[in-house]
Amino acid sequence: MLVALAMLAAGPLEAEARPRCVVAIIEGEVTHVRDGDTIELGRMAIRLQGLAAPEGDEAGGAEAGEAMRALVLGRPLRCQLDGTQTHDRCVALCDLDGKDVAEVMVRQGLARDCPRFSGGRYAKAERRAAADGAAIGQTYPLPGYCRRR
Repeated sequence: MLVALAMLAAGPLEAEARPRCVVAIIEGEVTHVRDGDTIELGRMAIRLQGLAAPEGDEAGGAEAGEAMRALVLGRPLRCQLDGTQTHDRCVALCDLDGKDVAEVMVRQGLARDCPRFSGGRYAKAERRAAADGAAIGQTYPLPGYCRRR
């Protein structure tokens, strides 16, 4: 299903390029994990909506990337693309076996709720992680792009 949607999204002359971001539901196996908030399904790079994870060179970044790999690499996901794009990545909510992948990362204390884009969807999970001893709120300041305007 992923390949068919990707080809439709790309258009006839761009079939070999990365697909354009459209509103759609796609399913496919995670072929690569870039970091704690970006994965790839086939050729499609996906930025998880409303999730902020430290970069690889920041405190907690390597752990977030490893946790995401352990959670999703090689596994089938169902992603709801919202039609937006950031850099080369389509933005989506993704589920693994019916569980929101971003919420799992926040609940594990490896990423933060990004309220500007989540609408606060993961705030409760972040509070629970902090109550259980997660220090990400102290070690990884909320990025400026996550603050509500």
